[in-house]
Amino acid sequence: MKKIIFVCHGNICRSPAAEYIFKLKIKQLNREDEFLVSSCATSYEEIGNDIYPPMKRALSSAKIPFSTHASKRFNKEDYESADYIFYMDSYNLRNLKNIKEDVDNKYLPISHWSEGIYDIEDPWYTDNYIKVINQISKCVEDILKHI
Repeated sequence: MKKIIFVCHGNICRSPAAEYIFKLKIKQLNREDEFLVSSCATSYEEIGNDIYPPMKRALSSAKIPFSTHASKRFNKEDYESADYIFYMDSYNLRNLKNIKEDVDNKYLPISHWSEGIYDIEDPWYTDNYIKVINQISKCVEDILKHI
């Protein structure tokens, strides 16, 4: 079983969206038994908080199921147990490296296999929740083609 962790700044918008999009896709593909999927923050700012309400509304409108969520911060144990750690932007990568050096090359941009997509913008600042969901969905599809 592959353990995948999606990471963003606060773990209340992009990374939980990626977690639930990934879970939906593997369910649709009948591949649920191949993956253990979670999400984390690189900061302490939102620890314990649920998914941000505008992201919940966007997930609901996109028909992506989600459950109660409590933001948690990425730690060294997460690094050790994960096979893949997908981050949303270069700021997240810098913060990840401050938590744990990537000696095993586990840190990858979520867009690693997606052409034309680079950083996933933070909708907390841009209010582009649907755009972010669409980009993450494309990235998740590409990830599933490669692992």
